[in-house]
Amino acid sequence: MSASGYIPSFKERKNLAERIRMVEDIKRQQPDKIPIIIERYEGERYLPLLDKCKYLVPNHITVAELMQIVRRRLQLHPDQAFFLLLNEKSIVSNSMTISQLYQMEQEQDGFLYMVYASQPTFG
Repeated sequence: MSASGYIPSFKERKNLAERIRMVEDIKRQQPDKIPIIIERYEGERYLPLLDKCKYLVPNHITVAELMQIVRRRLQLHPDQAFFLLLNEKSIVSNSMTISQLYQMEQEQDGFLYMVYASQPTFG
């Protein structure tokens, strides 16, 4: 983290070839898991940073279950709202499985990228 508080994103820290290699290794070792990058929304001021950004989740869990995992990792109070966003704007259906979401939204490197924020943001 720099003096300004800026934290480079996963894509800024790892080049495309590295990210593709990571996903290939993950899929070879754990074909039933989905590689997801979850980072704090750039403009977020209220929610804490996660201790890590790379997650490997079972392909059958739902978005709602993933949100519970993230909520626990953030140690949020039960009445504290947060949102998981795709492409920094789409709020995904809680009932969708991670596998379905991955099929629709994975990026060229093979990761599924999400950000979390305390409010829905519409760019």
